[in-house]
Order: sequence, then C-alpha cells, then structure tokens
Amino acid sequence: MTRIIADISVSLDGFVTGPDPGPANGLGDGGDGLHAWAFSEDPEDGRILREAAARSGAVVMGRRLFDVVDGPWGWDDETGYGAGEAARPGFFVLTGSAPAAVRLTDLDWTFVTTGLADAVAAARVHAEAESARAGTDLDVVVMGGGATVASAVDAGLIDELTLHLAPVMLGSGTPLFSAGAPRTLVQRRVVPTSTATHLTYDVR
Repeated sequence: MTRIIADISVSLDGFVTGPDPGPANGLGDGGDGLHAWAFSEDPEDGRILREAAARSGAVVMGRRLFDVVDGPWGWDDETGYGAGEAARPGFFVLTGSAPAAVRLTDLDWTFVTTGLADAVAAARVHAEAESARAGTDLDVVVMGGGATVASAVDAGLIDELTLHLAPVMLGSGTPLFSAGAPRTLVQRRVVPTSTATHLTYDVR
C-alpha cells in the first residue's frame, strides 16, 4: 500500500535551515550539519538512506526547494535525491506557476499549481503506477522544504513522519513547526547513529 511519508532533517532546536537560505545557500548559514548523516560512512546512516531512496515512488517538494535543487549550485551527478542513490522517482513541485526552464532535464518533473492536496494526490497516482510496474509497494515522500512538510502534516495528508535529528543547534533559520493543528504521533522507530537520531512516527 502506498503511504505518504514526510521525511526531513531538523536541528535540535527545530530548524530545517540555518539563517539566510537561498538558491546559492540552500541550507542557510551553518546548515550543512543537518545533512551530514546523508554523506556519513556510518553503515546505519547508509542503510537508512538506501532504504528511503528505494521506497520512493514519487516525491513532493515546494517551489523554493525546487529552485535550490534545480539551480546552478543544486543537484548534480554526485549529489541528488538520496544524496546520490540511484533513485529516479517522479518529482511533483507545488508552485504558483511552472518555471520557464528546467536545468535537471533528466528527471521527471510535474508542476502542480492547484494546491498541496492535488500535488500529493497526483504523486500518489504516480507512485501506485510505479508500484504496479515494480511489483512492490512504493511510497510518496514529501521532502520539503519545511513549510511544505508542516503544511502537509497540518492538513492531515501525512501517514508517516521521519525526522533525522541532527546534533546541531542553529539558533535561527527556517523552523519546521510553528503553530499548527494538533496531531497525535505514534513512535515506531528510533535509530541513533554517529551523526543523527533517526525518528519515525505514524501520524494520527
């Protein structure tokens, strides 16, 4: 069964970027430590990354994140979805309007202008079709940015929340959660590694 999974790295003080994020500074000032686990040599970090990439049938992201990953300082042959794992899911970008051009033309981009629920619904259809072709269950991964993940949780669109809790305190930046709808979480897994604590919750 296809599940909708929010998956994001966050600092101990609740930020998903440092201050002043932008296309040339995607994680903001001091934010590189948030994703150190994705490039770690710790075998548990590697397993978590590989399994997440392998289960991805479709990915949802917001327009600001798209502008970072598709920008000149964004993803390349060594750094991409899954930090270089061989994952080629369909990407669904929540945006007010489609961009005039796309740099990463080897990836499957769909631009959704009718809201987050429609983006998730379209991604689910894609992931279910990929599941049928692959003969295994694949999921929709809502990868960010923070506002997209928080909005999806608030809207009740998320089945599972995975947080990669990095041992850094950024002091300011882009918060993951602020005031939002109350949700009950059921803790399913806690995996501590040398670079992060990986937390998985079912969202009720």
